[in-house]
Amino acid sequence: MYTLHYAPDNASLIIRLVLDGAGIPYRTALVDRSKRQQDSAAYRALNPTGLVPTIETPVGPISETGAILLWLADTHHLGPGPTDPDRGLFLKWLFFLSNTAHADLRQIFYPHQYAPAEAHRGHLEILSTRMLRHFDLLETAALQHPKLFAGGRPLGVYTVVLTRWAQLYPVNGPRWLEMADFPTLQALARAQEARVETPVVARAEGLGAHPFTHPEQPNPPEGSVL
Repeated sequence: MYTLHYAPDNASLIIRLVLDGAGIPYRTALVDRSKRQQDSAAYRALNPTGLVPTIETPVGPISETGAILLWLADTHHLGPGPTDPDRGLFLKWLFFLSNTAHADLRQIFYPHQYAPAEAHRGHLEILSTRMLRHFDLLETAALQHPKLFAGGRPLGVYTVVLTRWAQLYPVNGPRWLEMADFPTLQALARAQEARVETPVVARAEGLGAHPFTHPEQPNPPEGSVL
């Protein structure tokens, strides 16, 4: 059985939804960010970067959201295999999500890590504009490749979780994403909410009744988002 090291409403949410959606057994291990457990020697031994998530598998610990999803997809047949004609598309969009869209959105979460305080407003304007272009691309991709971006599947889950966060952050900043502008992604959010695993995970991480269509700030029963 796998062990998923998680923090509520962190990138581990993506992995948790995929695992639950596929019926893959696993246990969770809380990384309590309020106590800086991500910096503990025990956690750093599993993931030297101190980031969440990490998953312990029979082949050893795996970190980085995209890497975990690719390993799970190949191990449990959750995406096109190496000889499948759609393999290239799957890899293209998986790495776009992890290396481009998620990386850019992270700068909106943690502007202090990327720009001085006096530049945060301009930084948000630049990054939110970039993210809207990214969501435009994902809207088209999800429309053209609905099976690849289906609810419960790696690309679909990754996309809707990014839209959740884009509607919530920055906490005290302007709202810059309007889901009605992206009807395919909005439909994907509804489809993910309708899946049986979503309310289970939402309760476990304190995400509210409508974590993707009407997201609210998390109120987790354990641990801390930040």
